[in-house]
Amino acid sequence: MRSLTDALLSTDPLRRVRTSQALLAVGLMLAGVLTMHYYVYVGIAAPGGVWAWTFASALGIGGAFVLIRSGWSERFEDPALTVPQIVYAIACSAWGYALVGAGRGGVFPVVMVILMFGMFIATPRQIAWISTYAVALFGVLMATLANLRPQQYPPAVELGHFITVATMMPTVSILAARMSRLRERSRQQRAELTAALARIRELATRDELTGLVNPRHLQELMDQEHQRCIRSGHTFCIAAFEVDDFAAKATALGPDGADTLLRGVAQESQRYVRVADVLGAWTPGGAEPRFVLLMSDTRAALGRGGLERLRERVAAARVVGNLHVTLSAGLAEHHAGETVAQTLARAEAALAEARGQGRNRVVTA
Repeated sequence: MRSLTDALLSTDPLRRVRTSQALLAVGLMLAGVLTMHYYVYVGIAAPGGVWAWTFASALGIGGAFVLIRSGWSERFEDPALTVPQIVYAIACSAWGYALVGAGRGGVFPVVMVILMFGMFIATPRQIAWISTYAVALFGVLMATLANLRPQQYPPAVELGHFITVATMMPTVSILAARMSRLRERSRQQRAELTAALARIRELATRDELTGLVNPRHLQELMDQEHQRCIRSGHTFCIAAFEVDDFAAKATALGPDGADTLLRGVAQESQRYVRVADVLGAWTPGGAEPRFVLLMSDTRAALGRGGLERLRERVAAARVVGNLHVTLSAGLAEHHAGETVAQTLARAEAALAEARGQGRNRVVTA
């Protein structure tokens, strides 16, 4: 059953929605066909005209379904072919009005259903245009029928029918405009909710000052990398680095110097980090601000080379004004059987050694 539905409606989500709408239009057309042939059965309508009407209706609405289902219509701005289908259906309704004589009052509910169908899809401007088209089409048709066949289409009755059409069409336009505003408001609310959720996710995983991964999320990523390496047998490196003489440099920059310096170093360092690696803010209690770099699927030799390049580029960049900034870093390659905390502790011990050796260097644990 599911495979049959997929074959009829498509498996592509957007095309499936459009095809479902087109199938609804086909169903409405089939209901109209049955009604018209009922009028033939009871002797109100002539068979020849109704069969011609049936062929034209099936060709137009059924053809639209085929174009939408095949994806051919996706080259247009409106792949659902909403306006062409409505315009064609109203034209067929007008033709049916001329065919069924005494049964023509049954056409008006069909026209209303067609317009209601479009009201949920078309824009207010399109509905206003369609309403004007429908009023003009039925007005000309009713005047012509009243003039050519006054016995079957009495002028007084046709005038009453025209007043009905001319009244209900603007009403549909007003309702369509209100519906469009509701749809637009709903879209805005969904967009605002999406933005709010994205912001919440950002706050949950990012350090607000530097924009880097925050310590909690970085710990999660290191744990995930650890599990991945247990399964694959590969290894990874963790590097810890900090700004040399951070307090003195921050003081030289003024009241907000610490924040300015951290942001500048974070932004410049991020430029030299591989896509597969993760740079995060990491400030242990009581220690100066520092950064931790998780280097995925990396041996110590390769990791040290990348870390040296990062250190040299930051030193040459003058990340904050003309202030010369250097970095000290410690690097540790994860060992089998070791926990993430132990690898990180070795990287921090190597950082302390780099600081003790005179700073502005990388030490491997």
